[in-house]
Amino acid sequence: MYLEINQIHHGDCRELLPKIEPNSIALSFWSPPYHVGKEYERGMTFKQWQELLRDTIALHFPILKPGGFLAINIGDILVFRDERMLKIQAANPSRHTHAITREMVLAAKEKYPHYNRYQLAELLGCSEQTIDRRLNGNNIRGGKYATQTRLKIVGGFIEECGLAAGLFPYDQRIWVKDPAWANSQWHTLSYRAVDEYEHVYIFWKPGITVVDRKRLTRQEWSDWGSRGVWPIPSVRSNDDHEAKFPLELARRVIRLFSAEGDTVLDCFMGSGTTAVAAIREKRLYIGIEILEKYVKLARKNCRAEIAHLPASSDTQTKDPERSVQLRLIKDKPSKG
Repeated sequence: MYLEINQIHHGDCRELLPKIEPNSIALSFWSPPYHVGKEYERGMTFKQWQELLRDTIALHFPILKPGGFLAINIGDILVFRDERMLKIQAANPSRHTHAITREMVLAAKEKYPHYNRYQLAELLGCSEQTIDRRLNGNNIRGGKYATQTRLKIVGGFIEECGLAAGLFPYDQRIWVKDPAWANSQWHTLSYRAVDEYEHVYIFWKPGITVVDRKRLTRQEWSDWGSRGVWPIPSVRSNDDHEAKFPLELARRVIRLFSAEGDTVLDCFMGSGTTAVAAIREKRLYIGIEILEKYVKLARKNCRAEIAHLPASSDTQTKDPERSVQLRLIKDKPSKG
C-alpha cells in the first residue's frame, strides 16, 4: 500500500520514502536539518546528520519520475566546530584596551630574552593577557580554550550524495534572504560576512524532461525563472516553527520544476509550506514529518489553504482527469 497523496504523513522519511509509488514524484523539494543546534536536531551527531542526508537522497531515485527533479534548500554551516582549528585569530586593534603593540612586545623580548610574559607585562605596564594576545592573537570567540569554529561548505557533500544515488546536478539557485545578524555576532573579531543567503541545489533523474515555458509568464521568466539569484525576504515570524522558509521560495521551485497536476514531495515538511504552495499552484502533494506537533501544524495550514480555493477552480478545465485531481485537493482535506 503506497502513501496516500494529499496527506501529511507522520514518521521518519527513511522509513516512509520506500512506501511511495515508484516513478510518481515529479518534484521533491525540501529543506533538511542544517546541523546548527535546532530543537529537532538535538542529540544528532555530525556523522548521523550526514547519514540522514545521504540515506534520504538515495531513497529518492526509485520514486522520482524519469526526468523529474530533487531540489534541496540548505545553507552552509557557519559555526562548524573543528578541533583542528588553531586557537589563534588576527589581532583586532580597535578592541585593544592598551596601547601596547605586537612590535613593542617583540622588542622587549629581544632585549630581555629570559623574561616570561609576566615579567614582560610588568615591564610594559600591562596585563599578561595583553602580552599573550599581542604575541598569539588568541582573542577568540568563546575563549582561547574553547573549540574553535569554521565554515563548513556543504555543497560538495550534497553533490556526492546525489551522484551516488544516480541523480545528476542540474542547476542551483541562490536564495538571498534578510541578513541574520544573530548568526554573526562574532563578526567584529573577523572579516566574516553576515548570513544572508542559502542555496537550492537541483538534481535531475535521467529521463525526458518536458520544458514548458508556458508555466511562467514572460515577465516571470525575465524576473526569476531564468535568474540564478532570488532575493526573497525570509519569514518574519517563526513563532510556530523555528526554521520556516518563505512560501515564495517553494512556489517558485514548484512552478519552475513541475506542471499542474504533478505530485510534489516534501519529506521534511515542518509547518507545511511546500504543501501549501503545491495546493496554491494546483499540484498534488505528499508530506512527511517526524515530529507529531509539526504534522498537526502542517495539516492545519493545508486545511486553511484548501478552504480558500476558489469554488470554480476545478470546474473550468477541459481535462476530466485533471478536474478529478483538483477536486481531490479541495474535497478531501488533510487528516487531523
